[in-house]
Amino acid sequence: MFLHVTDAKYLKEYKVWVSFNDGTAGNVDLSSELWGKVFEPLKDINYFKNFEIRGHTLSWDNGADFAPEFLREHIA
Repeated sequence: MFLHVTDAKYLKEYKVWVSFNDGTAGNVDLSSELWGKVFEPLKDINYFKNFEIRGHTLSWDNGADFAPEFLREHIA
């Protein structure tokens, strides 16, 4: 099965609740993952909040995204 994000909701700080097509769901804390040129803008919490589900995962307007497999592995 090709894993993809089916729903996501901003919680607080750099935490997002994410659900997947395999039935898995939970909170992901991305605060320690915002390094590197493409992720630097996401440190602005207002920018971070404005993600969309594109290409089967969380994505931001600047092209930043996280693989759905990565997100699933980081569910708390």
